[in-house]
Amino acid sequence: MAPTFKLQCHFILICLMALRGESRYLEVSDYPVDPSHLPVLREAVDYDPFLLFSANLKRELPGEQLYRRAMRCLDMLSLQGQFTFTADRPQLHCAAFFIAEPEEFITIHYELVSIDCESGDFLKVFDGWILKGEKFPSSQDHPLPMTERYIDFCESGLSRRSIRSSQNVAMIFFRVHEPGNGFTLTIKTDPNLFPCNVISQTPNGRFTLVVPHKHRNCSFSIIYPVVIKISDLTLGHLNGLQLKKSSAGCVGIGDFVELLGGTGLDPSKMMPLADLCYPFHGPAQMKIGCDNTVLRMVSSGKHVNRVTFEYRQLEPYELENPNGNSIQEFCLSTL
Repeated sequence: MAPTFKLQCHFILICLMALRGESRYLEVSDYPVDPSHLPVLREAVDYDPFLLFSANLKRELPGEQLYRRAMRCLDMLSLQGQFTFTADRPQLHCAAFFIAEPEEFITIHYELVSIDCESGDFLKVFDGWILKGEKFPSSQDHPLPMTERYIDFCESGLSRRSIRSSQNVAMIFFRVHEPGNGFTLTIKTDPNLFPCNVISQTPNGRFTLVVPHKHRNCSFSIIYPVVIKISDLTLGHLNGLQLKKSSAGCVGIGDFVELLGGTGLDPSKMMPLADLCYPFHGPAQMKIGCDNTVLRMVSSGKHVNRVTFEYRQLEPYELENPNGNSIQEFCLSTL
């Protein structure tokens, strides 16, 4: 795995592993930041980082009471419930990442907030994820402008008591100076009939992405090197399959799917590896040895576009011993 990616996304990788009961060493340098909103967030924990993942995470089951637990300064949550953060000392650089199933929205509801905005405390919700200055979804693919993706409690108060994400990921970042102050949030999920931008919780899976007569771009992100197999693609025109070199590929056609690979979180900063410009039935498989793999559908809004694909994480020996035709410009890929 590239060293740059370890610095940028290792926190997310570790958290996703923790959701499946595994653990790895946590390496954290900088934290999510937008220069127009707050200074760079840096390492804030002075305790063993493994403590971030020591609690047993669980999903709320039908018939059970609402799940409740304390929120940590650095946290990752994949479940519905009520979460309370209470500062035991000044906590200046905190963030919590939320991830739901691909077909779900996330709603963050303020139950109680006790922070001192005038003394420099803040509590901000971001619609998506941001890490090391890279955002998902990218500004090109999100339906809202960047200024509207930030909801600042110190500016809006309880006038916006509930905030719903536009996809299956969201996050908060916060600062609390006074011990005893904090907040309580309730996290719930709602069905998303046409999920557009998704981060996969797991390195293996199967998904169908549908864009129904909407002029928008939708990305499915897998933060692992993977083999991805596209079994069905429905578009509104007929063209060809091209591996991207220096040509424009499918750009300008209006409706197509592209495969991207990179070392960060933002699809707009990743390298296009292949374009699929025509509808087909039957497997088209690609091995992508990048740290992050994205399938991105570009839709003109004139058609109902649909793509079905499955993916699995590459084994170490597959990364060490590639075979087939390689794309060497950016990272290991074979078609």
